[in-house]
Amino acid sequence: MHTLVRITAVAALALSQSSLADETLAEVQAKVDEMFPNLEGEQIAHAPIDGWVTIMKGSIIAYMSVDGQYLMQGDLIDLDNNVNLSEASRNQSRKALMASVGDDEVIAFTPEHVRHSVTIFTDVDCTYCRRLHNQIDGYMAKGIEVRYILYPRNGPASRSWSTSEDVWCASDRNGALTAAKLDRSFDTHKCDASEITRHYGLGQDVGLTGTPAIVMPDGQLLSGWLSPDDLSMALDRQYPGERGN
Repeated sequence: MHTLVRITAVAALALSQSSLADETLAEVQAKVDEMFPNLEGEQIAHAPIDGWVTIMKGSIIAYMSVDGQYLMQGDLIDLDNNVNLSEASRNQSRKALMASVGDDEVIAFTPEHVRHSVTIFTDVDCTYCRRLHNQIDGYMAKGIEVRYILYPRNGPASRSWSTSEDVWCASDRNGALTAAKLDRSFDTHKCDASEITRHYGLGQDVGLTGTPAIVMPDGQLLSGWLSPDDLSMALDRQYPGERGN
């Protein structure tokens, strides 16, 4: 929320000096970037409402009048088509965020024949994360690739953060993750574990409220545990016969 308020304050200052009728969105964006170089990742775009702009940072969304006077937070609903426009924007943002994560930045459990692929933010200690991972063979039997992003929900200096760093530094990350979720020891070594900080930031940008959190191929966020059967049915319903991204 503090990030959102900071973003909208910046945009309001920029827009108070000129309206979008006189400057393009790109020029407004450039002005914001110049005035506040430490503010990164925000996007300013036309809103579905005339005279308003959409301000986004990750999955955080606000709407502001072009004169910078009014700010609106919450979901914007297209009543004619019964579409949550805000959630559609969040999904697009999450999809883009997940596309920025390379294969070397996740711990992937990949079946021989991949039908769908999902990204799951996981905490090594949370009960339902462990329940989900205990069924990892079931997901893979359904042709679901699980790409884990480590998200120690209690933040830096927590036990789960330290364990996540140990998992990341293990030669066999898959085996280490499985062992960690069973409270078993595993071989590890010292390494650059800054990837955990990036993972944690990604989770915040995605808008997590807890773990496990499943990001579907289109960016839809499913919070909580789903059985292999339920996740497979959800994927087949939304992406029939296709491999997920």
